[in-house]
Amino acid sequence: MKTLPIDEEYLREVLIELLRTPSPSGRTDAVMQIVGDRLSAMGVPIRLTRRGVLRATLPSEGSAGGASRAVVVHADTIGCMVKRLKENGRLEVVPVGTHSARFAEGAHVTVFTDHLSNLHTGTVLPLMSSGHNFGDAVDTQGVGWHQVEIRLDEPVESRQDLFDLGISIGDFVALDAAPQITPNGYVKSRHLDDKAGVAACLAAVKALVDDGGSRPVTAHLLVTIGEEVGVGATHGLDEYVAELVAVDNAVVSEGQESREDTVNIGMLDSTGPFDYHLTRRLIGLCEDNDLPFRRDVYRFYRSDTAPAVESGLECRTALIGFGVDSSHGHERTHLDGIRRTAELLTAYLSSPLTFSEWDDRPTGSLADFPSHSVQPAEPEPDRYPGRH
Repeated sequence: MKTLPIDEEYLREVLIELLRTPSPSGRTDAVMQIVGDRLSAMGVPIRLTRRGVLRATLPSEGSAGGASRAVVVHADTIGCMVKRLKENGRLEVVPVGTHSARFAEGAHVTVFTDHLSNLHTGTVLPLMSSGHNFGDAVDTQGVGWHQVEIRLDEPVESRQDLFDLGISIGDFVALDAAPQITPNGYVKSRHLDDKAGVAACLAAVKALVDDGGSRPVTAHLLVTIGEEVGVGATHGLDEYVAELVAVDNAVVSEGQESREDTVNIGMLDSTGPFDYHLTRRLIGLCEDNDLPFRRDVYRFYRSDTAPAVESGLECRTALIGFGVDSSHGHERTHLDGIRRTAELLTAYLSSPLTFSEWDDRPTGSLADFPSHSVQPAEPEPDRYPGRH
C-alpha cells in the first residue's frame, strides 16, 4: 500500500481550470462537464444521476460484485442569488451556502441570467462605499447581506434598467475566484473549498490509471453538487459501499492543528466522530509512507459524509483534506497539501477494506464483529462496592 507519484503539472492545470469555472450550488453543469471530460479522457467509466451527481468507477480485478468503497468530493461552491432589483439600479443578494458578507465585500462577481449568452460583471460593495461621501461612517457600518449590494458594470440607474438588461429575481451570482499560484507553491483563490479537493481526486485517479496496478476493492469517485447547502452525498451510491472517505478543506486557524502543506485527517466535526477504525487505517497509511499529516477536530463543519449517513447509507466514514486558511473567506492553501492528499488517496484505494471479511457483508454475527481485539475497553474499577 505505497503511495503513487502525482503528476504535479496535471494537478496545477486541472486546479486552475476548475477554479476559473463558476459553480455555485444550483448552477454546476459547466464544472461537472469538465470533471466528466477529464475522467473520460483517462478511460474511467462515469454515470450521472438525474440531478447531475457524477459517479466514476475504478473496478477491482476480477470483481463482479461484493463490497466497494467510495471517495466523495464536491464541485459546488458558495455563491449568491439575486433577491431584489433595487430602485437605484443595484442588486440585493442573499447567500447560497453559508458564508459571511464580510468576505464578499469588494469581490468581483459574474451575474448569470436565464439566457446563457447574457451575463454581467459587477462588484459587491457595502452600502456606504465612498469614503469621500460618508467619511468615518464607512468604518461603523454593520456587516451582513442586507448591508451590501452589487454594482453592475453597466449604465443602470433604476429598477427598470435592470429589467431591460434581462436580470431577474433568482439569477445566480458567482464570486470570481481570481486564482493565483505563487512561486513558492501557495494557492490563493476563492472556492478552494472544494475545487482543490476535486483536483486532488482527479490527480489521484490519474496516478492509479497510469500505474495500471490492480485494486483489491472496487472504488467509486462520487462528485456531488450540493454540499454547500447540506445535500451533498444524499444519493449516487448503493448499499454495497462499505467505506466512504470525504475529501474537503481542513480548517487552518487559531486553535486548529491542520496545516496547509500536509494532509489532514478529521477525527470529529459538528455531526460527531468519524469511524474509529477507518480513520486510524488512514493514519496508519500516512505513517507507513512517511506522509506528513495532522489530526484535527472541527467545530463548525460538515462534509459530504453527513448527508450520506443521514439518507441511510450504512458504511464507515472518514474525512481527509488539504489545509485552507480563511475558509469561506480569502482562502489559501499550498500545492504540497493538495498533492499529499492525492498521495494518501492512491495508497488508500490500493489497500484492502479496513476489515476485509467483516466489511464485505452488510450484516454479521456478534461473534465475528472485530471489536474486542482492535478497540478494547477495560471495565471501570469498582470503587464503590455495592453500588452495582
